[in-house]
Amino acid sequence: QVHLVESGGGLVQAGGSLRLSCAARGRILSINAMGWYRQAPGKQRELVATITGSGNTNYADFVKGRFTISRDNAKNTVYLQMNTLKPEDTAVYYCNANGTYYMGLGHVTDFGSWGQGTQVTVSS
Repeated sequence: QVHLVESGGGLVQAGGSLRLSCAARGRILSINAMGWYRQAPGKQRELVATITGSGNTNYADFVKGRFTISRDNAKNTVYLQMNTLKPEDTAVYYCNANGTYYMGLGHVTDFGSWGQGTQVTVSS
């Protein structure tokens, strides 16, 4: 299968910035949509931002103007630049991606994968 490796989380003061990275690894043929989700303690996982294969983006209202999602197709990597962070942004952030990858016998199949999660903590 395809697995996603996340990095970039950490502890930051309110108003600060962090940049998250998520690299897809495996025998990948193509990646379609990629996205970032987050889950705070006691809450459900929620959508933060998505980006299509053609570069179209979508953001949750609570991060518009502060977060930017981007991707580097050559590196099979998606990024989330987070600026003007707030304490309520504290959560575990998960990367998601879907596409196709190579299997045995010279054929491909679809995949949908989640990263392991990276902790973002914003102090007041």
